[in-house]
Amino acid sequence: MAFQVDLSNCDKEPIHIPSSIQPHGVLLALHPAELTILQVSNNTFTFLGIHPERLINQNLDTVLDTEQITLLQDCLASNELHIANPIEISITVNDKTIDFDGIIYRSHKIIILELEPSPSDKNHAFFRFYHLVKLAILRLQAATNISEISQILAKEVKKITGFDRVMIYRFDENWNGTVIAEEKPEYLTSYLGLCYPASDIPQQARKLYTDNCLRIIPNSHYQPVTIIPTNNPINSQPLDLSKSILRSVSPLHIEYMQNMGVTASMSISLIKNQKLWGLIACHHQSPKYIPYEIRSACEFLGQMTSVEMSAKEDSEDTESKIKVKSVHSKLVEYMSAENNFTDALVQYEPNLLHLVNATGAVVCIHGQYSTVGNIPNHPDIDKLIEWLNQNLHEEIFYTNSLATVYPEAEKLRDVASGLIVLSISKSQKNYILWFRPEVVQTVNWGGNPHKPVEVTTNGSVRLSPRKSFELWKETVLLKSLPWKSYEINAALELRSAIIGVVLQKADELAQLNIELERSNKELDAFAYIASHDLKEPLRGIHNYSNFLMEDYGEILNAEGKEKLITLIRLTQRMEDLIDSLLHFSRLGRADISMQATNLNDVLHRVLDMLSIRIEESGVEIRIPRPLPTVYCDRVQLGEVFSNLITNAIKYNDKPNKWIEIGYLDHPTKQITFYIQDNGIGIREKHFESIFRIFKRLHGPSKYGGGTGAGLTIAKKIVERHGGQIWLDSAYGEGSIFYFTLKGAEY
Repeated sequence: MAFQVDLSNCDKEPIHIPSSIQPHGVLLALHPAELTILQVSNNTFTFLGIHPERLINQNLDTVLDTEQITLLQDCLASNELHIANPIEISITVNDKTIDFDGIIYRSHKIIILELEPSPSDKNHAFFRFYHLVKLAILRLQAATNISEISQILAKEVKKITGFDRVMIYRFDENWNGTVIAEEKPEYLTSYLGLCYPASDIPQQARKLYTDNCLRIIPNSHYQPVTIIPTNNPINSQPLDLSKSILRSVSPLHIEYMQNMGVTASMSISLIKNQKLWGLIACHHQSPKYIPYEIRSACEFLGQMTSVEMSAKEDSEDTESKIKVKSVHSKLVEYMSAENNFTDALVQYEPNLLHLVNATGAVVCIHGQYSTVGNIPNHPDIDKLIEWLNQNLHEEIFYTNSLATVYPEAEKLRDVASGLIVLSISKSQKNYILWFRPEVVQTVNWGGNPHKPVEVTTNGSVRLSPRKSFELWKETVLLKSLPWKSYEINAALELRSAIIGVVLQKADELAQLNIELERSNKELDAFAYIASHDLKEPLRGIHNYSNFLMEDYGEILNAEGKEKLITLIRLTQRMEDLIDSLLHFSRLGRADISMQATNLNDVLHRVLDMLSIRIEESGVEIRIPRPLPTVYCDRVQLGEVFSNLITNAIKYNDKPNKWIEIGYLDHPTKQITFYIQDNGIGIREKHFESIFRIFKRLHGPSKYGGGTGAGLTIAKKIVERHGGQIWLDSAYGEGSIFYFTLKGAEY
């Protein structure tokens, strides 16, 4: 049953298995081992003088003699089978010897032999076209740019083949094609500069152009020749004719050609970096058969031109590529010198914008944005980042029409119609984004590119090829200038550089952490030893001072007694300081016993110990709600509460004192606790310094004295638990001390 082309399956039309061929040759499908004829085209009598039914299941020697079969077997044994083509084959038909060009290839496990009659002046044609191709190559090598190469190529192919019109057709990144060169007689309408939509050459056709570099249709009005039987007996499937020269043509393409006024055509693929770059498209208004030698010459010319075009296209961007390399080197230099690599990317000249010729850029690292140039506002970037995090699966994503994949970008057209996204770390939502604005363009199409829907007589819906190919202008919106391949490569190279710099910084930081840890251990050990050794002579001074007071107090005058009393008081204060230092140094050396702890028990134990002081001061203790369970060392955390509550009691001169102990709602694994008072408050300039050891904001005897180590010890304990401590205070009104701990459920 013929394949029906309609809206739902146009792009899926199986053009590689049409089960028929064009009538200018004959096809034989052979068993790979025995060379038995499994299938034939239904025109063997025309070319070979034998009806197809008589050939099925016969050995190939029914058609070819022993010498020619041996030649085929030698070719099949070659690793480069396509190089052996064409094979010169002579077959006697009705006592007359006919020469054929044989094309042999494998289709899965099946051998296919295609035969086309050879021209009588074959040798003469070869030398004539060899000369033409040689001249064409010399002219192409002398060309200086893509445009010049394309025009020379069109002219030379027209001269060699004699087609009415020869065009060079170039694909863009969306597979739309543009005619960039054309050779034709004056009476034909020019298609130069016109664009054609990707649907004109759908995906499956482009694949065949990539696999098989030449396609010829001598007469679009041909009657397809069926293959008998339809399915191959080895696999029960239609023959895969992807490599076939004779393969029948899609009915949709035939209709397209006829609407265009084209009867014969030939297409030659132009390949760059193993990807279809463009086509040499040849059109003729009447039937035209091109012999294999001429086709081979044109195919060779196309291959040579592909190499020349690749070299010229690469050289056209050489200056820009050198500039991009220079920018890349500078950015790496800046990143290596800066502690924060994001600053290096946006704060200097050149910066991120110059790397890919963007108008705006954002570096998103750990939720923080570093920006340069013209960018969307932050809420729009937040939404875009979320969308990217859900949809971006590669290291890089780029588009010059963001709104087509992310509809919300339509309102960002003035800054973000074009986008490159570089993923540094998807799990942490670390990205670099480059933006380009909309550039309104007018595209000259060859006819209306939007294929009309046609309702047939039986009510079915189908796509109909365009009837007109006259100039049809369209204004294209929501697109930026396209990103060039070297700009995409530059972005990818930057990613590698960033990872390299970050790893280097991480290694340096790890080394510093090792040194810092060693220094801290040495400092803790020194503090412990020094303070321990200081206590013995200090205790001696303190004791001897008391002895002097007891034994010689009656002899000393008032001034002498006062000095001794001061000495005793100073030694006592120094002992308190040493005890605090010893305790602080032990905190850094002692292991912490982490376990799930009910903070209500810890808090009530602390309040019991401070009950006399609380009662004497008349302070009101407020606990709005029970405290949660956290993962901590209960003894050390009791000390945090004790120090903070003691300070809140001590530094309060209000007649009605109160202290509130609670926590904030915690959407994250870190719970924030607070201890608030209505005391004397702290000026903002002291917020950092009060956590330094022995730092007091008042005289030694004011507000009950003390060593000034309590907050330092609290900070040390909280940080050893992986938390943070800070404060908020209004001078004269009170303070709130906050600290974070990890919830037990985490």
